[in-house]
Amino acid sequence: MAKPARPGASKKKKGPTVGSGGQGRQALEGRGPTPKAEDRTWHVAGKRKAAQERLEAARSRTGRGGSGGGKPTGGKPSGATSTSGGPRSAKKSGDAEVLSGRNSVLEALRAKIPASTLYLAARVEMDDRVKEALGLATKRGIPVLEIMRPELDRLTGPDSVHQGIALSVPAYQYAHPLDLVEAAGKRGQAPLIIALDGVTDPRNLGAIIRSTAAFGGHGVIVPQRRSVGVTAAAWKTSAGAAARTPVAMAPNLTQTLKQLKSEGLFILGLDGGGDVSLPDLELADQPIVIVVGSEGKGLSRLVTETCDAIVSIPITAATESLNAGIAASVTLYEVARRRAEY
Repeated sequence: MAKPARPGASKKKKGPTVGSGGQGRQALEGRGPTPKAEDRTWHVAGKRKAAQERLEAARSRTGRGGSGGGKPTGGKPSGATSTSGGPRSAKKSGDAEVLSGRNSVLEALRAKIPASTLYLAARVEMDDRVKEALGLATKRGIPVLEIMRPELDRLTGPDSVHQGIALSVPAYQYAHPLDLVEAAGKRGQAPLIIALDGVTDPRNLGAIIRSTAAFGGHGVIVPQRRSVGVTAAAWKTSAGAAARTPVAMAPNLTQTLKQLKSEGLFILGLDGGGDVSLPDLELADQPIVIVVGSEGKGLSRLVTETCDAIVSIPITAATESLNAGIAASVTLYEVARRRAEY
C-alpha cells in the first residue's frame, strides 16, 4: 500500500544539479597583493604621506622648496581658501554663573573677570575682603545690590556658603572657529590654534588659554559637548589672558577639524604614542591646529583619524606623563621657537 503524501509537498522529482560553471574561480584566486602601508589612507604611513604631499603643495604655492621655512607675506595663510557664509554670530556658554563666598568673589574681581552685578546681604559684616570687593566693583562700574539673606540664599543655591556676598558673571561669548583663521590672516601670520578634545578641567583650559596668548597662538577651540567651557575658574587661571585670546565653540569637533583642514590647516594630535616626535616636526611653519586630548582617555578615535599626524613629546621617564595644560604649553613653545627661526 502506497504511503500517503505529505500535505503541501511537491510531487515533482528533484532534477540534476547544475554545476557552477567556474563562477567560484574568482573567489579562489584571492584579492591580489596587499597594498603598501603608504597607499592605505587609514594607515599611519598613508596619513604621513598625504600630509607630506599637502606640505609640499603648500610650500610650492608660497615659493618655499624643500624643508625650508618662511613667514607668510600677508593676506590669508598659505593653503587657506576664502571663507563664505557672511557674518557669524557668537555663541553663549549658557546661563550666567554666580560666584559666592568672600574669597572667591574677591579673587574674581582682582582677576578682572567680567561681572554684571555684585550682591551684598543686608547688614553684612564689612570686613577687609568685603570692603575691597565693594571698592573694586565700584571702580569698574559694576552695579552693587543689597538684598535680604533669603533672596541671596535662593540666588546662590541651597548648598552654597555665600558669607553674605555673591557675584554674577554673564555667559561667555564664544567666537566661530573660522574667525580664528581669519584673524591670523589679517595679521599676515600662519594660524596657530589649540583644540581641546574631552578636556573637562577648567584649570587646564585656563592654563592653555594663557600659554596660547604667551606663544603667539590665535585662539582655542572647545567642543560644545563633553568639554569644559569658559567659566569663572578658567578665566581666573588664565590670569587675564582670556580677555585677549578668543575661544571658539565647535558644535562637532571632528567636522570642525575637517573644515579647517579644507581651509589649508594641518591637524596635529598630541599623544604619548605618536608617530612623530615633537623635535622632528616639520609643520611648525605651516597653518596648524594642535589637538589636546583628555588625561584619562586621550584623543577620541574619530579625532585621531582626522589628524594629519600624531605628535609625541619625548620625556626621560617612561612612568611620567604630562597633563593637558603642560603638554599644550610645551608644544606651543616648540612651534613658536621654530617659527622665530624661519
